[in-house]
Amino acid sequence: MLRVVVLLITTCFCLTGFADEECSSSVWGPEDQIGAANRITPERVQAAAALVRKGERHPLGIVIDPAMPAYPPRYTQLQVVQPNQHFITDTSSLFGWNASYNDDVLQMWLGTGPQLDGLGHMGEDGVFYNCNRGADFSAITGLTRLDISQVPPIVARGVLVDMAKHMGVDALEAGQPITAADLQKALSAQQINPREGDVILLHTGYTDAQLHSNPELWATSIPGITNDAAGFLAGLKPVAVGADTWAVGAIPAIEGDKLFYDHIVLLKENGIYILETMDTGRLAAESVTEFMFVLGQARLKGAVQMIINPVAIW
Repeated sequence: MLRVVVLLITTCFCLTGFADEECSSSVWGPEDQIGAANRITPERVQAAAALVRKGERHPLGIVIDPAMPAYPPRYTQLQVVQPNQHFITDTSSLFGWNASYNDDVLQMWLGTGPQLDGLGHMGEDGVFYNCNRGADFSAITGLTRLDISQVPPIVARGVLVDMAKHMGVDALEAGQPITAADLQKALSAQQINPREGDVILLHTGYTDAQLHSNPELWATSIPGITNDAAGFLAGLKPVAVGADTWAVGAIPAIEGDKLFYDHIVLLKENGIYILETMDTGRLAAESVTEFMFVLGQARLKGAVQMIINPVAIW
């Protein structure tokens, strides 16, 4: 299966080896740290803005509920506090007037819920995007290279590929694979022509169908792309690839595939960002296949991933 992946991504640059002497630098140079974000040009931003015709907008980030399941051992814990107000009936001594206020304290894994996977998230044999060795940049206090703070604002043409519609169902089944052939047929049937620099989102209907009704199933098995489909998508040269599932690849992997290897094909080998748990239901329901995609993530220095709420505008 790996040979199939390699053949499908011959139009992309490839970091084919796992040892330093076999690793090929990015097409954007050996010092590049932002990968496919280099494809965002002023001309492509202007073209994306021209897609706004109705003035409609939709948040692509689902609501993050601390009670929702997450890939173990990830979790979310939120506390709302009233610092220095406890047992004080008159708070005028604090501000000079009788103020009331809430603060919040959040402890969570940034790879929970709707998220952007940065280029330092997954590698193979200790090697990450652009031949960066994990031992050289993965400090416990934060990444010193490839961290999320370096990712520029992502403004691009977004396209939605409705795989549920293509399969003739409201939602794909747990573990159902999406192959390169499936994607090609869906793109043709839905008359979608991905372009270099796009953000490609896949709608499976799975989170809408299962997150609240069957959270245990939702958290343990998802439909998604196969290894060869990851190679096909990489060959389209997008900025990012995402889905309405918590991992873009199928879980469990089909026979012959490597689990989570779509992350290697996209992140490590091609510098393409991954968007997980996107809220694509409204776009699918209204047959919105093309839109302006806007993301400005929190720029936390050293972070590997980030919870996000991109906006689709059309």
